Amino acid sequence: METNKKNPVSGFLVALIYVLYFAQFCCAVDTIRQGESVADGDSLVSENETFELGFFSPENSTFRYVGIWYKVDVKTVVWVANRDNPIPNKNGVLSIGVDGNLVVLNGNTSLVWSSNLTGLSSNTAAILRDTGNLVLSNTDTSKVHWQSFEHPTDTFLPGMRAPVSSLIGEFHIFRSWKSSNDPSLGNFTMGVDPNGGPQIIIWDRNMGRRWRSGQWNSVIFTGIPNMSDIASFLYGFKLSQADENRTQYFTYDPSNPSDLLRFRLTWDGREQQSRWDDDRKMWTIMQTQPDPVNICDLYNHCGNHATCDNFEAVKCSCLDGFRPKSPDQWSKGNWSGGCERRVELQCQRTNGSAGEDGFKGLKHVKLPDSSNLLLSAGNIDACETSCLGNCSCTAYAFISGIGCMTWEGDLIDLQHLDEAANLQFFYRVHRSELDGSRKISNIVIIIISVLGACFLVVTIWLLWRYKKKLRDSFRLGLPVVSSMPCCKDDDVAVSNKSKNKEFSADLSGGPVDILIDGSQVNEPELTVINFSSVAAATKNFSEANRLGHGGFGTVYKGELPGGQEIAVKRLSGQSGQGLEEFKNEIILIAKLQHRNLVRLLGCSIEGDEKMLIYEYMPNKSLDYILFDETKQAQLDWRTRFSIIEGIARGLLYLHRDSRLRIIHRDLKASNILLDVEMNPKISDFGMARIFGGNQNEAITIRVVGTYGYMSPEYAMEGLFSVKSDVYSFGVLLLEIVSGRRNTSFRSSDYTSLIAYAWSLWNEDKAMEMVDPSIRDSCSTTQVLKCIHIGMLCVQDSAMHRPTMAAVVLMLETETPTLPMPKQPTYTSMRSLMDAEYSMDIHETASSKDVTVTMVDGR
Repeated sequence: METNKKNPVSGFLVALIYVLYFAQFCCAVDTIRQGESVADGDSLVSENETFELGFFSPENSTFRYVGIWYKVDVKTVVWVANRDNPIPNKNGVLSIGVDGNLVVLNGNTSLVWSSNLTGLSSNTAAILRDTGNLVLSNTDTSKVHWQSFEHPTDTFLPGMRAPVSSLIGEFHIFRSWKSSNDPSLGNFTMGVDPNGGPQIIIWDRNMGRRWRSGQWNSVIFTGIPNMSDIASFLYGFKLSQADENRTQYFTYDPSNPSDLLRFRLTWDGREQQSRWDDDRKMWTIMQTQPDPVNICDLYNHCGNHATCDNFEAVKCSCLDGFRPKSPDQWSKGNWSGGCERRVELQCQRTNGSAGEDGFKGLKHVKLPDSSNLLLSAGNIDACETSCLGNCSCTAYAFISGIGCMTWEGDLIDLQHLDEAANLQFFYRVHRSELDGSRKISNIVIIIISVLGACFLVVTIWLLWRYKKKLRDSFRLGLPVVSSMPCCKDDDVAVSNKSKNKEFSADLSGGPVDILIDGSQVNEPELTVINFSSVAAATKNFSEANRLGHGGFGTVYKGELPGGQEIAVKRLSGQSGQGLEEFKNEIILIAKLQHRNLVRLLGCSIEGDEKMLIYEYMPNKSLDYILFDETKQAQLDWRTRFSIIEGIARGLLYLHRDSRLRIIHRDLKASNILLDVEMNPKISDFGMARIFGGNQNEAITIRVVGTYGYMSPEYAMEGLFSVKSDVYSFGVLLLEIVSGRRNTSFRSSDYTSLIAYAWSLWNEDKAMEMVDPSIRDSCSTTQVLKCIHIGMLCVQDSAMHRPTMAAVVLMLETETPTLPMPKQPTYTSMRSLMDAEYSMDIHETASSKDVTVTMVDGR
């Protein structure tokens, strides 16, 4: 009996043939060698299929070009070879020439484009790398002869290097397309000016400079005001050390290497940063310069010695000490002529002697163009002295990360930035232009005096004439002691009837000052309401009107005669507890105006009674709803996300955009109030601290706040900054997402919500921490983004936490680029406590080596 057996060798050969046959279809080819070519219709694809090289035609065009593009759903060309010599048909070929060069030939085998090198061997090959770089190298030695990154068109990709060298000078490295459908050379170039602190420049072929980024200060480009807020997250610019040829390079490395990004010089002359959104299958624009809606971004829009402010109706204004060069044209809105000095500099009158010229300071501006670096001046005083002693020096600045900068001649391209930009420079003027030095003629003084006297007489007469009507109008409205500033230095003083922390007021009407524990509070302007009116509004502080209680005392609901509902915070009269907090709120909150901060309506100070009157929040505090299972249904995901955004914007206002720079220091769910539309309002500024304009952090021996919300450096070292509030915000964000208190884990395997969140985050199970009441209806993308942001905010190191400006940007960006958080180790100290306390640490004794402290729970 015969048995049919297959030949194992023949079976193996058949399988091998199949593998080889299908390999040509399933495996991307990223290299061409001598004798190989890429015809029109074929392509090279990088190893991880990030980039593709081949022939393409722009929209509405039949011409063919060799290009490299991102291999995504929307073809995005980042490099073009034959941009000024297109092929009219589909007969083109890309290959390695006999001389080793990379060449593009048309259907007639005529040369269209070449890498154009000499002395190459025939052993060369070109490979398309996953960075988008097409590299021509020797196959034997791997020596790189040519690469597309050194010959870019209009796009700067991660991994590229833009050279910066005073020997090279201005380097125009990128050239725009001619139009959106024509890759040929356009009207705009982009590159680097290395002088006086390198900066990115966009040039217009017909008009010269079109836009500049401002000088590089080792972290950001100073002329892009919001760059400092997002530099750690969306930007990755670095300036390398100088090489042997004294050349440095700007590089760009995104925080997340998997992100597909591009910086592109658009055909209409704008630098644009985009990121690929894989969910939406589109490129999202992250920033554009010059801003299409900000005419002040355009180079020197207002001319020399003039500033441009996009937030003003009249965009241009001359610097103090200067006047329009052409007043008629200036009045018509033609500002291009700029400004000229009113008074010639003293040193120019005395043939170079410094004389008695001085300097005026100007803040929140893009520094002028064409600066010089003065390395010999190591501080701002030396910088000023050097400039003052040089008659050619017209301005100076000392900028961290740059050093002493000086300017000669005209001051060019000045632009007002928002107040987040703390840049300041000083420009030279004649002594008569300095503040307090300009002379006013006697006749002007007489006229002003006469008009002032007349105004005073008329005002006194009107007050006397209508004093009865004024009193009646006050009675019909809010029952007040005074509606004028209650805390001005020149007001009638409040008498101190007791030496033991008493308040009293002069109730005769008119301006009132406040005296707290022997010290006068003279900052805010508040309406002072008498005690009897507040008592009537709260039904004599009835228990039915009681809203809550804290370390300061009790909060009551009230209603004024006109029907307006109020919340009254009544400080306990039997204790000094909260006195400093009460004083702090009067000083701070009256100055703050933001839709996400609770509004202070007035105060009442009479004997032992000290009260603050706020707008009433009908939905009470966030913790009242968030941590109550019977009320959580009121907080769907959309409402929670809106609350998160509102809190973030309120904190950003405190940290950056308000007239004062304020650290709240006690951000928590119970201090977030909700109005009738569930809009969040940050409240309780009793523990807040004001920072100076240049102050970044401070140390206190009086650590205040709430366990579980306090950052490690603050709780353990007394060191606080805006990043302390960021930490508290991170805890609060995680509570909003999970619906659980940070302190609810004491009896579990985790010490806190932070530890629980990190464990799930690290195991890719973050959705398990989401409040079950919203888990099925929420946006998974938004929730995961919020958890990610929360983990960034609660990192141990303040340096690693984002600013609130960055947080707001991350929240409002559809799919932001987020760095990976570091594991928090100091997750909480709540397990040390049996109840929810606030912490107030007072120094009781200290020596050179030992500090003894006492912790009081409140």
